[in-house]
Amino acid sequence: AATAPAKADYSLIRWNDTGFCQVWDKSIPTTPWPSNYSVVSPSVPTFLGALDVKGAMLHSGHCSF
Repeated sequence: AATAPAKADYSLIRWNDTGFCQVWDKSIPTTPWPSNYSVVSPSVPTFLGALDVKGAMLHSGHCSF
């Protein structure tokens, strides 16, 4: 039986204590640790797309570098 390729989805998470934003691969079967983060973007189908979102949020001041 043929299987479909794995679909990767990415989102941007923001650590609450530092404001640092990080691309998170949602296909990883665990959640980020520690749990003091918020998801700050919708799902994006590619890593490069998530980096574009991160760049825009850095530029707007919503994320720190």
